[in-house]
Amino acid sequence: MTKRGSRRKGATRAERAARAEAEGKRDFSPLRKWSKRIVIWGGAAALLGALFIAIAVAFAARSLPSFYQLKATQNAQTIVVRARDGSELVELGPSYGRWISSDEIPQVMKDAMISVEDRRYYSHPGVDPYGLARAVYVWATGEDRLGATSTITQQLARNVFLNSNRSLDRKAREAVLAMALEWKFSKEQILELYLNKVYFGGGAYGIDSASRKFFSHPATELSTAEAAIIAGLVKAPSRYSPTADVDAAVGRASVVLRLMREQGRITADQAKVDVSAVNLKQEQGTNSVRYFTDWALPQLELLLPETFEPIEVWTTLDPGMQKAATTAVQANAPDGAQGALVSLDRDGAILALVGGTDYVETNYNRATNAMRQPGSSWKLFVYLAALEAGYTPNDRVVDTEVSIGGWSPRNSNGRNIGETNLRTAFAYSINTVAAQLGNEVGFSQVASMARRFGISTPINTYPAMVLGSNEVRLLDMTRAFAAVSAGGSSVEPYGIVKVTTADGELLYQHRKARSTQLVPDHVARGITDLLQAAVQTGTGRAAQIGRPVAGKTGTTSSNKDGYFVGFSSGITTGVWMGRDDNRRVGGLQGGRAPAQAFAAYMRYAVKDRPVEEFDTELQLPEWQMDAEDDYFFGNPDDYYYIDEQGNMIEPGRSDQPGGDLPLPGEGGVQRQFDDEFDRSGRPQRVPGPRPDTTTGRGEDGAPQAIDDDFLDNAIGRDERPQRPEPRPRN
Repeated sequence: MTKRGSRRKGATRAERAARAEAEGKRDFSPLRKWSKRIVIWGGAAALLGALFIAIAVAFAARSLPSFYQLKATQNAQTIVVRARDGSELVELGPSYGRWISSDEIPQVMKDAMISVEDRRYYSHPGVDPYGLARAVYVWATGEDRLGATSTITQQLARNVFLNSNRSLDRKAREAVLAMALEWKFSKEQILELYLNKVYFGGGAYGIDSASRKFFSHPATELSTAEAAIIAGLVKAPSRYSPTADVDAAVGRASVVLRLMREQGRITADQAKVDVSAVNLKQEQGTNSVRYFTDWALPQLELLLPETFEPIEVWTTLDPGMQKAATTAVQANAPDGAQGALVSLDRDGAILALVGGTDYVETNYNRATNAMRQPGSSWKLFVYLAALEAGYTPNDRVVDTEVSIGGWSPRNSNGRNIGETNLRTAFAYSINTVAAQLGNEVGFSQVASMARRFGISTPINTYPAMVLGSNEVRLLDMTRAFAAVSAGGSSVEPYGIVKVTTADGELLYQHRKARSTQLVPDHVARGITDLLQAAVQTGTGRAAQIGRPVAGKTGTTSSNKDGYFVGFSSGITTGVWMGRDDNRRVGGLQGGRAPAQAFAAYMRYAVKDRPVEEFDTELQLPEWQMDAEDDYFFGNPDDYYYIDEQGNMIEPGRSDQPGGDLPLPGEGGVQRQFDDEFDRSGRPQRVPGPRPDTTTGRGEDGAPQAIDDDFLDNAIGRDERPQRPEPRPRN
């Protein structure tokens, strides 16, 4: 029993061993079989994938544009705007600079870009397998997302053909296009395309544009430190821009230099270059300049044939005058009010143009687009028509109550001085005289005169139009006064002198507009006489600058608009101030803030020009008045004077001029009817405050140099006389 049992037990063990061996063989054979299948299938899939990628790359390579087509491709036009002295005012649109060929690109620039962006550039086929494997490993070991630094070729493919989405599909297409680029072009061609197209921030595309923007010289002259700064921008153009953060740019450039040294592309001594010593281009402020470019650049559509190549626009703008104009407007505009200024040279060239107090806050151009009432500055056309009809500055007219078709204009002080001359009526902006003159020569004739002098906005011919009820543009009014300054010859404002390509090829050259004599010489001399009197002794005294000035104030009812337009030494300047919502501005009068801004600007504008006496036979300087006129006008210095900054100072006043404080003699407030106009220019009479008449104001609200009581005594008048209407001259 025992032996038999032992044998059975032994047999059982042998059987188990044999069975186990057989089972092991059976288990091993399928594993090996599936392993082989996986390898075979995997290899086949890889082969098919490689074949598919090769076919995709081949098709992509065939569909790619040629090297020369890629060179010519750019997304938008670059416009460099230059001032009259050739300095750069502003650069608009993406800048591509000049195309720099591979032979012209400094080697240090190539080395810097390869070191920081793609160290294995010359050894990979467009996609860096090592970099991709490393990225997958980093992601597999805990990184949140899969990411890899694109090669230079991949970046070029993305910049030229794709967008910046981070989708897997976009990355796959980027890789295929990168390999297609490598298939079709040489490494030097790819690097040339990349360096001329990659974005470096601030609108600069390509190394030449970046070099000019940041260092003011072409890319062919880049130094080691400058090349390191430019190469460091690609990673984050806005963060490392030297114009935005110099320290960040210098720090990033130091990293580039270290990588270049580690990779053996520069020596240790070259890597020690002081990046912080690089001279960066100083950018000028472009705030108010944009008002000018917004007006001038749309004209290129008419001046040039369709072109997308980079251009340079040479303009008439004077940088110093533009800065002075901006400061004058900002310093004198009342709180809560806007201001605008246009300044023209004698040939119509725009020397300065300010469309508001702050372009960043509001880019609405009040100098060229806003339509506002000019107040009494419109009387320029009334008196031009009268002079053309036969009047002269010395002719006698009568300031008396008048009614025209139910419209009864009043002087702002509520008084009438009776008989005077045309010069005085204009200088003190007497409404009733202007109304009579307009009625006599014809309101349509006044409108025709305004059209003749360049007013382009609609003009109604209601009687109230003589007081400035029509809405106009400041540019048009300045143009009209410039024509007077030019002796009655037409003036065409312009802002573009010439347009060239980036290489200097002339595309457009301004030609002087044909001049037309708008009025006879004696009319031009007569109106200049009147305009000079308005500044010397009338409502425009705050515009005096120590040399002959001719101009006219304007203030609309309820102090909604303040105007001053005038000229001196061949420069004509118009200033407007008011609120965009057309609400009243406390203390705003054409003879104050606008005239003061005019004076502040014009002192700078004419400082290098010779003093010019006006061409007029009838001038009215105070030292040439006869005794009777001296007694009539009095001594203006006894009442008001102008300080060195052109501000009007009232005797006994310590407050700053231009405020909304009462003038001497403004005790109680009586009720009167102020003249206002509806949108169509029809007069409306609404109740309003009136200061007492111990000290009067001109029509536009500016203070008179003499009070009404003095005038009464001067002409021996106790009661207001009833004078006949002005008669036509033969």
